[in-house]
Parts: sequence; structure tokens; C-alpha cells
Amino acid sequence: MRAGPNSRGAAAERRTRIHVVSDVHGNTEALARAGDGADALVCLGDLVLFLDYADHSRGIFPELFGVENADRIVALRTERRFEEARDFGRGLWTGVDRDTAIVAAVRKQYAEMFAALPTPTYATYGNVDIPGLWPEYAGPGTTVLDGERAEIGGRVFGFVGGGLRTPMRTPYEISDEEYAAKIEAVGEVDVLCTHIPPDVPELTYDTVARRFERGSRALLDAIRRTRPRYSVFGHVHQPLVRRMRIGTTECVNVGHFASTGRPWALEW
Repeated sequence: MRAGPNSRGAAAERRTRIHVVSDVHGNTEALARAGDGADALVCLGDLVLFLDYADHSRGIFPELFGVENADRIVALRTERRFEEARDFGRGLWTGVDRDTAIVAAVRKQYAEMFAALPTPTYATYGNVDIPGLWPEYAGPGTTVLDGERAEIGGRVFGFVGGGLRTPMRTPYEISDEEYAAKIEAVGEVDVLCTHIPPDVPELTYDTVARRFERGSRALLDAIRRTRPRYSVFGHVHQPLVRRMRIGTTECVNVGHFASTGRPWALEW
């Protein structure tokens, strides 16, 4: 975290700096440095690495089933052949206690990543996270919020975690109605922090996976209605546009952390 001011003058002029990351996907080494120079770290989820679409040798899936099978399932999903991908996956899981294997692997990743989080960290869930496990690993320096607000450096931050339901059926997908209720609960804030983007084509299309991810219409409506200073989110790793304005709100995709290891900085 940030070093303190060295003089009375520096204290008077001191600004607040927040680092924001999303889609960590197992990059524990970079996560341990993500708060350097900042007053706080904001993490928008997807700590778990189930399968790395850029390097098919990384993640829970190839550890269990090998790289060749990872190559195959990535190809099917990229071609949007989701039913074939599910059938292929079911065949691999035959004879394996799926829940036990996944939870054990996720626990190992969480133990490493939550230990790497700096103090203070404000975090919410991604769609591939397992919220029920977070209380076991989040230390006193990590505040977990979902449909809730926190004041950081005099500004109000709102947090909404998870994703909407998709054919991928990742662990923390919820209904549009439940998601909209969390957006409503957050209300008017200065910085609206979500895992998924607003439902805007330029922000939801992944140029590498060659498909649209699900964005939230409720989030888009809230941005237009409440006009936060910033809307920050991840989920889409390689969007058509990383940054754009919706009315007076600056919308910023920070979902590149796994590949770049660089947080996005917000300063005032």
C-alpha cells in the first residue's frame, strides 16, 4: 500500500489513489503487487482460473484432464457449440466426483490469492467464483461487498458481483431480476463497481473469443439514471472498446489483469 506523506505540506496536498483489478484468474504474483502505491485495492472478482483460453495448460481443467482435452473444449466453446462442449465435458467427468475435485482445487487457489491481497482491499465476486468459500479465506483487511456500498477516500463506491445466466453455466450466475435488485440496492454512488459490463455491444464483445458476453441492461439503465462518475467492470478480457462514455459516466473495462498484471488507477 501507499507510503505516508513526508511533510505537513505533502499531507495537505495528498491525493487519494485507488487501484482496480478484475479477472485475476490465478495471477497471484501480480495480485500481491497490485496495491503498491495505492491507498486501497478494489478487486472485481474472477479469482479462480478454471481454464486459460490463451494458455490451455493452465487452470483446474487441464490439471484434471490434460492439455489435449482443454484444447478440444476451448475449440467447441469458441465455435459456440455449447451442447457439444457440455457432452464432451460430461464424458470426461464420468467416474470423477466433480464437486469434490473442483472445490478442492478452488480452495487451493483461494488460499494463495486471498493471502496475497493487500490491506485494505474491497472485493466482490466474479461469475466463476464460489461465494460460499470466501468467508473462509478473506482476512480482516478484505471487505467483501455484493449489492452494498463503501466509502473510500470520501467517495461512495457501490459493488455488485456475479454474472447473468449463460450457456456456460459458471458457478455464480444469477437471474436478471436478482441482479437488478442488487443494482437497485446500491443506489446512487460515485463509482459503480461490477464484475460484468453494462449491456453495450462495444463493451460486451470479446475480440479473441469472438463472441458477445452477457452485459446487464439493469446496470446500463442505472448508469443513465444515477450518473456515477465512473462505472468500472471486467469479465470481457479483450473488448472492442476498453473505455467509453455513457452520458457523463466514464465506463472502464479493467478485465485485463490476468494477462497484463497491471491494475487500473483512479485518483482524485
